[in-house]
Amino acid sequence: MTYDVAAVRAQFPALEEGAAHFDGPGGTQSPRQVGEAVSRTLTSAVANRGFVTRAERRAEEAVTQCRSALADLLGADPRGVVFGRSMTDLTYDFSRTLAKTWHPGDEVVVTRLDHDANVRPWVQAAEAVGALPRFADFDPTTGELGPDDIAAHLSPTTRLVAVTAASNLIGTMPDIPAIARLVHERSDALVYVDGVHYTAHESVDLAASGADFWACSPYKFLGPHCGVVAADPALLETLRPDKLLPATDEVPERFELGTLPYELMAGTTAAIDFLAGLAEGHAGSRRDRLVAGYAAMHQHEKHLRDLLEPTLRDLPGVQVYSNAGRRTPTILFTIDGWDNQQLRTEMAARWINAPAGNFYAIECSRHLGLGDAGGIRVGLAPYTSEDDIERLLAALREMLLG
Repeated sequence: MTYDVAAVRAQFPALEEGAAHFDGPGGTQSPRQVGEAVSRTLTSAVANRGFVTRAERRAEEAVTQCRSALADLLGADPRGVVFGRSMTDLTYDFSRTLAKTWHPGDEVVVTRLDHDANVRPWVQAAEAVGALPRFADFDPTTGELGPDDIAAHLSPTTRLVAVTAASNLIGTMPDIPAIARLVHERSDALVYVDGVHYTAHESVDLAASGADFWACSPYKFLGPHCGVVAADPALLETLRPDKLLPATDEVPERFELGTLPYELMAGTTAAIDFLAGLAEGHAGSRRDRLVAGYAAMHQHEKHLRDLLEPTLRDLPGVQVYSNAGRRTPTILFTIDGWDNQQLRTEMAARWINAPAGNFYAIECSRHLGLGDAGGIRVGLAPYTSEDDIERLLAALREMLLG
């Protein structure tokens, strides 16, 4: 299976500026096809969805094609794909909806490994109805979060477990199928998975994951800024979100407030089609091509991580916090004697984009002993090249060794 990174990079106009981008975990750059799809839809005649005029049909096609593409990406049913402004926004919506069925004394489990978007909505929703939030810790040395860490907090009154499929701060990938299986065996709780960082690097199969809900963000995998939650349509049918009286009660539309952003949905479809083409010469259904494309991307990113990580760890004063056995190509580090923001600024002056902070994984950052300051985060993406890796290492050597 071949992976032509030069051909991939040629499709990203943003790279023409010359920066080496290690900021993908905060949002990737987009290929030309995505921008063209957004522009084409936004400048074409569109209207509210329907089947009478061409404008209505064009809007309807943008929606149905996007749900189909996301279903192929996530191994889900198109009728269970909910589209929204952001993962955070959707998670707040689902937390309020699910909390309608909770009672005082019920419990929800969240983890300190997670981005706050999969922590605070559940904590706040629980507290609003008198339910109790429980925090599962991870090992700050290894970065690992295992089923036993979740099991310690399960009880007959557990109603929901919220857990990340991959930490956006340190890359740890917990064993979601094992966690979901444990939760479902020991309780009646639902499992809500933050798949935002995971979906950017690994192929997803909703059913195999055991998750009841899988949340992700297309702008983390080359698409526009928006959010998605996928679930079994039968589960969605049991939930009653707040909505406008004349709005449809159909699933998944009952969860989507207002007119959908057709141009962003078209851009999301284009991003997924781009990912499906990453494995050169691979045929089959779009789902088959996506699985192959992710496998090719995985090997490319693993190769680059193997080039980067040993040298980075050997640099003087470097402390690396990404240590789990299974993790994404995302590395969080600090350097003794350097302020994170100063280091970030020095690298930016060399056209190397490697941001610093806690990246909203504030519980994780604090649990690592980094407080709210976090560290420098370096993340690889489908367009990262060996030259990018060498530029980063050369800049660090220059700053640390002179």
